[in-house]
Amino acid sequence: MAYQHRHLEGSLLDLPLGKVVCIGRNYLDHIRELNNAVPETPILFMKPATALLGLDESIRLPEGRGECHHEVELAVLIGRELQNANIETARQAVAGYGIALDLTLRDLQNELKKKGHPWETAKAFDGACPLSPFLQPEALSDPQATDLLLRVNGEIRQHGNTRQMMVGVFELMAYISTHFTLRPGDVVLTGTPAGVGPLRAGDALTLSLAGHDFSARVA
Repeated sequence: MAYQHRHLEGSLLDLPLGKVVCIGRNYLDHIRELNNAVPETPILFMKPATALLGLDESIRLPEGRGECHHEVELAVLIGRELQNANIETARQAVAGYGIALDLTLRDLQNELKKKGHPWETAKAFDGACPLSPFLQPEALSDPQATDLLLRVNGEIRQHGNTRQMMVGVFELMAYISTHFTLRPGDVVLTGTPAGVGPLRAGDALTLSLAGHDFSARVA
């Protein structure tokens, strides 16, 4: 089934599929677990619309390309065009909040980092962004104080809170919009807390956001 943006209750959102803009190294505990340097400004990279996958679809790990790691993240759906926006304008442009996995071919990413190359071949493959339906913006009382939880086979793998972000949600959106336009239907992934690790065939996942649990399975 082709991915489409949906409300939590199941209805389709009248928004096209756009790009996915991701933020690297936005949680200090995750930076430390991978022994990365703390960035001076947000690190931006992108996934194409072909990376989008509903969590109700089977996650398929690329074969023969090393370990594929889970990175659970708060996802923000863009509802209005943003260009050189301020924080308040960015806040008003949110069409919904969801929870996503930034799937990462870690062995390949490590090779690319050593060579100083971009990360996209490790991050932007088809199905590399499993994504939940979206909650209405008002359903998240404070997007900057929201728990993110990922269980794999019943075991807690990642548990963080968006208050741990080095750069906040709306500040990130505004920052991105100074470099390139965000359009309705685009999605922003806001970074991952510590606890990333490999997925295996047959793994059962539960992603939790604002009291809502979303199930997924690795094929």
